[in-house]
Amino acid sequence: MKRSEINAIMQKADAFIQSRGFYLPPFAYWPPDDWMKKGPEVSEIIDNKLGWDITDFGKGDFNSTGLFLFTIRNGNPHNLQSMKGKLYAEKIMVVEDAQITPMHFHWNKMEDIINRGGGELLIQLYGATPDEQLDRKNELSVCVDGLRLTLAPGATVRLAPGESITLEPGCYHMFWGQGRVLVGEVSMVNDDQQDNRFFEPVGRFPEIEEDVPPLYLLSNDYERYCKK
Repeated sequence: MKRSEINAIMQKADAFIQSRGFYLPPFAYWPPDDWMKKGPEVSEIIDNKLGWDITDFGKGDFNSTGLFLFTIRNGNPHNLQSMKGKLYAEKIMVVEDAQITPMHFHWNKMEDIINRGGGELLIQLYGATPDEQLDRKNELSVCVDGLRLTLAPGATVRLAPGESITLEPGCYHMFWGQGRVLVGEVSMVNDDQQDNRFFEPVGRFPEIEEDVPPLYLLSNDYERYCKK
């Protein structure tokens, strides 16, 4: 992805987020030069990958296959071993109309996906077989706002604003918007390096063509700018 495209996506998403009455934390708007002056006080932000996250999943067409995310809070995977510290995470996402996030599950993370406003969010669901294929034979059970549902494999759940779904580890899911949707995620510790199992191989983090300077840093930019 070009940095100019990423900058434009940031501005567009931020305006939409604020239009829904939701606001990002102050560090979202630190310019790159400010990050170069930071020290150990930003260790939690850097180590736990808080902040801007934009991906086209290696497909080269963000509008059709892509996702905007901002990680607001997150623990560290080591916390799950000690059961101390932050054991949770929260993200805000913008899902565009008909924009697909490819089919995937998490080995460890349990998460609630919440429609925070805008259009409707559609989520297609499958269980996973022991060899991590789509389970096309067996029904699966999910909770939608506390209501336990039994679904056929490949069923699509439609979430209107205010509705949410709980996804357990091993539950394959693919989602897209009908209209533009502000989506929340509340989960166990998020580990995008080790805890994503995409059904088809994708590029989770894009290679960036630096055609212009960054407006704000992506979480994957920190190591190049920060000397914590």
